Amino acid sequence: MSGTLNNASLKTGRSFDLGKMNLRQLWVAYLTYPTILLYFALVIASVAVAVHFFAGWSATFIAIAAVILVYPLAWYLLHRYVLHGRLLYKMKWSASLWKRIHFDHHQDPHLLDVLFGAPVTTLPTIAIITCPIGYLIGGVGAAATAFGTGVAITCIYEFFHCIQHLNYKPRSAWIQRMKARHVLHHFHDEDGNFGITSFVVDRVFGSYYKDAKARPRSPTVFNLGYDIKQAKVYPWVMDLTGSPPRDRPDGARPDTKSSRDTRHAA
Repeated sequence: MSGTLNNASLKTGRSFDLGKMNLRQLWVAYLTYPTILLYFALVIASVAVAVHFFAGWSATFIAIAAVILVYPLAWYLLHRYVLHGRLLYKMKWSASLWKRIHFDHHQDPHLLDVLFGAPVTTLPTIAIITCPIGYLIGGVGAAATAFGTGVAITCIYEFFHCIQHLNYKPRSAWIQRMKARHVLHHFHDEDGNFGITSFVVDRVFGSYYKDAKARPRSPTVFNLGYDIKQAKVYPWVMDLTGSPPRDRPDGARPDTKSSRDTRHAA
C-alpha cells in the first residue's frame, strides 16, 4: 500500500488505484464504498425528516435551489483557502487532518482511499453550510431538505471526481473538458481550477485556466508547498507519512525508492 497511507485510520483493507481501473470497475467500487453508502442512507433519512416536517413545496424547492447555488461557492472557498492553505499543517493538532483531507490526495491523486473525504469532516461541513440556509427558508423540514441536497451533491461531486482520475476517456465532450481542467489542477498548477463539476466560480475569482500553456508548471503541484524545507520546520505530517514529502507521485519517477530512502534528506 502506498506510503501515503501510513495512517491507521486509513487502512481499510480496500485500496483502489483509479489509474488502473475502467468505468465498470469504478461503478462497482463507488456503489459499494462505505462512505458513499453512508451518504445514500443520509439522503434517504433527510427525505424522511423533510416529509415528516414538511415545509411546503415552495420552501422545499427554494431550499434545494439555494443549496445548488451556494454549494459550488462554498466548496471553492474551502478548497482554495483551507485545503490549499498552509495553516493546517503548521499546527500539530490539525496536521493529521490536513494530511488526510487533501495532502494525501495530491501526493497520490489516483488513490481512491484518500479521494473521498472522511465523513467525520465532510458531514459537519455540509451541515454547517446547508442546515442554516434551509432552516431560515422553512424550519426543520427545509433544513433537512437542504442537508439532503448537500449530501446528494457531494455524492455527484465524488463520482465525477473519480472520473477525473480514472483511466477512462469520457464520451461526453463536457465531461472531457471538466476532466482536463481538473487534471491540470493536479499535474500542472494547483493554484487554479478548484472546481469539480463546474469552473464558473474559478472564472469569477480569476483562478481558471484552460491549458498548460496558460501558466508555468508549479513546483509544488504535488506537495502543496509542504516540501522538505517546510517538513523540517513542521514535521508532523512527515511523521505521520513516514517519509519525506514527494514532489511527484511514485509512479511518475523512475526510481521510486529515491523519495523514501532518507527521511531527513536535504
